[in-house]
Amino acid sequence: MKKTELESQIENIAQARLDRRKFFRQAGYFGLGAAASGLALTGTPARAQSNPYQTQDTTAEILTAFLIAEDLASTFYYNGLVGAVIQDPNLAGPGGSATNVGTGGNPGNVDYLRAALFQELEHAQIFRNLLTGKPNASSADPYQTFYFPAGTFDTLSSFLGILDALENAFIGAYITVIQEFSVKAALAASGKLTGADAKYSAKQYEIFAKSATSIMGVECEHRVLGRVIGNENPANNLTYESTDTLQSIYNGPHSAVVALTPFLTSSTGPGYSFQQVITDARLVYVQTSGSPISN
Repeated sequence: MKKTELESQIENIAQARLDRRKFFRQAGYFGLGAAASGLALTGTPARAQSNPYQTQDTTAEILTAFLIAEDLASTFYYNGLVGAVIQDPNLAGPGGSATNVGTGGNPGNVDYLRAALFQELEHAQIFRNLLTGKPNASSADPYQTFYFPAGTFDTLSSFLGILDALENAFIGAYITVIQEFSVKAALAASGKLTGADAKYSAKQYEIFAKSATSIMGVECEHRVLGRVIGNENPANNLTYESTDTLQSIYNGPHSAVVALTPFLTSSTGPGYSFQQVITDARLVYVQTSGSPISN
């Protein structure tokens, strides 16, 4: 059977991820010894010395990258809930919708996506608040349009392919930033942070790292629940989550920002308005419980 253009794009995204993982394995970055020695809690961290791109990442750049990522995720889940894909039998079923699941649909699967939308919007508010002090002022966010390959929201296989690619990238970014915030906490404690980064205390960076861990756990849930929707068994197929080949958040060729770039580029496919998500998300999301870590 001839592959569609979307299927080829999804395969390319997945293959790029695998190629980068191979490089990291050969370089030894997945070794437990490297992980343990790379993050020293006193002095100048060896990992920070070996990765100049992490040392270039300012706190403002990191927060900006994650705000963009969470806005992208919100846009993705919203359009999945209102696009043609919602009428797949594994979701709302023929003739169904996010808020009116048909008799041939699966209410539980739909609620997974509705909850994910709410969660991504809440995560974005944290980063927006840290950057601007205005968690609800989304109209000033760096990107107001996100681009997806044509057909992403038409069929379940296309939608879930992008879901898996995005969530793996998000998980990798959160693993990476936990390390970066931990390094900054150590440097702040020893008085070695300079510039705008120095306005945050070691305790604040520790809270940032814990908060990133908390959000990463939810992103892992999204990845697995996407596999549940696709009837992929086992849904929890990984023994360990990975950095998805990311080396930094904002700077460098293997940064989270580079991973996001296709979704910020009009040549990727149709554009989707983020402000439409902000306006109409409440009509389709399901609220979940919990609050940000504060100590």
